[in-house]
Amino acid sequence: MSADLTLQRHVGSLYREHHGWLQSWLRQRLGCANEAADLAHDTFERLLARRETATWAEPKAYLATIARGLVIDLYRRRDVERAFLDALATIPEHHHPSPERRAELLQTLQAVDAMLDGLPAAVREAFLLSQLEGQSYREIAERLRVTERTVANYMARAMGHCLALVA
Repeated sequence: MSADLTLQRHVGSLYREHHGWLQSWLRQRLGCANEAADLAHDTFERLLARRETATWAEPKAYLATIARGLVIDLYRRRDVERAFLDALATIPEHHHPSPERRAELLQTLQAVDAMLDGLPAAVREAFLLSQLEGQSYREIAERLRVTERTVANYMARAMGHCLALVA
């Protein structure tokens, strides 16, 4: 039997045994049955994408860990969207992008946010101040209360992190 078929059967078994529990667990945390159903589905998709065929001693704990990460991602996407809409509200309506362009911009912002995930807050902030606000290293150093050399190190770390993800 192929590894793919073994994986599909194993995940299918986990799905049959734990999908209802996982969806209920997510519904309690999110307060929304539709979002819970989506994230429960995404959890099992994530399992398939990982291509792991091992059996887990505590499948509910493993599923909850994956789902918890998806919930965090959901909240982060919402935060990015809220910040984008807040920024949009500060400019005159006749300068607002089209709905299509708005969706593209939001998707790009969410991709950048995901790429910067895992970096220390100061590194992420230095990168965003430089790239989005166009601040100089001196301005960033003053704002973060660090040296310009530290800002340069932060930028190198952020750029390296992003390049590693793209490669």
